[in-house]
Amino acid sequence: MSQSKSGFSVRKNLGRGKQIAGMTTTIAGGMRTAQRIGAFREPPREKLPRYIQTFCRKMAGSFGVQVVQVEPVPQHHGLWVSNHVSWMDIPVVGSVSPAFFLSKAEIGDWPIFGKLVHAAGTVFIKRGSGDVSSVTSQIASFLNEGFSVIFFPEATTTDGKKIRRIHGTLLQAAIDACVPIQPVVLCYVNKDGTLSEELPYFGKMTMKDSIKRVLDSKGVTAYVLPLSPLDPNGYNKSQLTNMLQQQMQEGLAELHARVLRTSSEGTATVL
Repeated sequence: MSQSKSGFSVRKNLGRGKQIAGMTTTIAGGMRTAQRIGAFREPPREKLPRYIQTFCRKMAGSFGVQVVQVEPVPQHHGLWVSNHVSWMDIPVVGSVSPAFFLSKAEIGDWPIFGKLVHAAGTVFIKRGSGDVSSVTSQIASFLNEGFSVIFFPEATTTDGKKIRRIHGTLLQAAIDACVPIQPVVLCYVNKDGTLSEELPYFGKMTMKDSIKRVLDSKGVTAYVLPLSPLDPNGYNKSQLTNMLQQQMQEGLAELHARVLRTSSEGTATVL
């Protein structure tokens, strides 16, 4: 191996090590905070959003990703939805929204991470408790208690260039709970104003490979744009799904137009 390649490999490994150390420090800090506020005994959901947002910002930052709100993200109660590009979406969206995430119940049994997920007031969906209508009922009950929930209606990750078909089954929870649907769209942008190809996690990529790509990326910014809330009153699930599909497609196009460098002169669009 040449000296230049060897030096590059050393720098890359040092960079990865620094980011992993930052992530470990963030997790340790989250555990201490959870212990201090009693979240391991009973998650204080009324107080948790601000702690979760701080934790998620630090977690995104430990991977070198800065989160920027293109417009101020509202902090109102509702059923939140976002496009889905990467596992990084969770700390990104979690850093700007007051909503709690959905999770399969078995994740709560994972070591360390499972304890944090419990302490974060995550909504656990029980497998074997019935069909999708049961999941919708669980979410609606949580919304009726005054707590917001967020999910990714594309049901899979993408390359971040467009919105895939929306699966609107869970939007019924907003109808049942009489709460607004709050969409946000996000994208990951390199220093040069181009759409990141390192952050998306989709297709046949393994989680291990994705983490390496994220660790090796430099200067990526996650831009988040909140869209107008949808009032479910008077609409059925199918109508809301169509409305949300169009809104998120137009919203992502607007976000790209505002934050990506597209002109031949190479000037970035001003936020």
